[in-house]
Amino acid sequence: MSKIQMKTPLVEMDGDEMTRILWQWIKDILITPYVDLNVDYYDLGLVHRNETSDQVTLDSAEATKKYGVAVKCATITPNAARMPEYNLKEMWKSPNGTIRAILDGTVFRTPILVKGITPYIPTWTKPITIARHAYGDVYKNTEMQVKGGCKAELVVTDAEGKETRQLIHDFKTDGIIQGLHNIDQSIAGFARSCFSYGLDTKQDVWFATKDTISKKYDHRFKDIFAEIFEAEYKEKFEAAGIEYFYTLIDDAVARVIRSNGGYIWACKNYDGDVMSDMVSTAYGSLAMMTSVLVSPTGVYEYEAAHGTVQRHYYKHLKGEETSTNSVATIFAWSGALRKRGELDNIPELVRYADNLEQATIQTIEDGIMTGDLYLLSSLENKKKVNSKEFLEEINCRLAKLMG
Repeated sequence: MSKIQMKTPLVEMDGDEMTRILWQWIKDILITPYVDLNVDYYDLGLVHRNETSDQVTLDSAEATKKYGVAVKCATITPNAARMPEYNLKEMWKSPNGTIRAILDGTVFRTPILVKGITPYIPTWTKPITIARHAYGDVYKNTEMQVKGGCKAELVVTDAEGKETRQLIHDFKTDGIIQGLHNIDQSIAGFARSCFSYGLDTKQDVWFATKDTISKKYDHRFKDIFAEIFEAEYKEKFEAAGIEYFYTLIDDAVARVIRSNGGYIWACKNYDGDVMSDMVSTAYGSLAMMTSVLVSPTGVYEYEAAHGTVQRHYYKHLKGEETSTNSVATIFAWSGALRKRGELDNIPELVRYADNLEQATIQTIEDGIMTGDLYLLSSLENKKKVNSKEFLEEINCRLAKLMG
């Protein structure tokens, strides 16, 4: 069969360790036999990031802004132990954090559901998508230890030099203090990304803060969401038959647990960090969780929600067999190729992406799966296969679907 031709390049961001190995296998076995890939390639592996003093990460983000769609492999965010292992010049920042900041994007994480793997909360029959605000709060905080006898104040100095002060606490004994911030522009971008993604996927959008306690900070999030929805999205949501729902974060948690799923749950930065891990675990496996970064200007960056699978990589280097789950990485590619096909009006590329996902799910539901899913699956006739065999089994089904 003739390969599917692409028009606009797709930004490809390579990564680290076992996911880098899987990345190449996925391309060789499942993509390049069917698609004549047109990519703008960036090596975000830690070795190359170190060689370029992380300039390659900045370049990849700018390329994503230019071309509109990217697909990213999992990457190492180095800690102290990685410094001597990779002979690093410095402890480079998270590539994901850098890219999020440049794109001003919101991260949407959605579980992949398959027969035979029942969520720990059995009422969750449809996926819950977590939308995480990716700016500010505790991730850009300023904090100090405070000695007893000190007074802590919040001080804001305006453009004319006038100060406004509010007492935080008069410390009689030793303690700690933390300062958080956010900006209206980022919150508004977060809101627009959530509402636009809700329209794209035809799903309700839930949003929750603790505005009853945080009457200025959290309430500002609530107000901006409400203003943008009323002015820009209300009529579109009504036409699409979906709704926007606001409630307090503790009420939202209770509602989520009792729900059937099937909506987007928008969370502030820290809430989204915690709740995305909770939701992914409750559905069964982080390796079955997709992630897409969406900017308010309509730029998309797809990746798996998990890390680089370091333990399997060390086994691979020793020549030992691995059974690594590549599903979320496959869905990163399918998501990016589908979006590229939609934006460039290439229906055969969209169809290929749909078939790739269908073949992946069908393989698991036929009882052929990697070790992590083998332990979770309730299917009677199931078979554990290694990392490469799993991809080859998917390809058998994909070839049939592609005709």
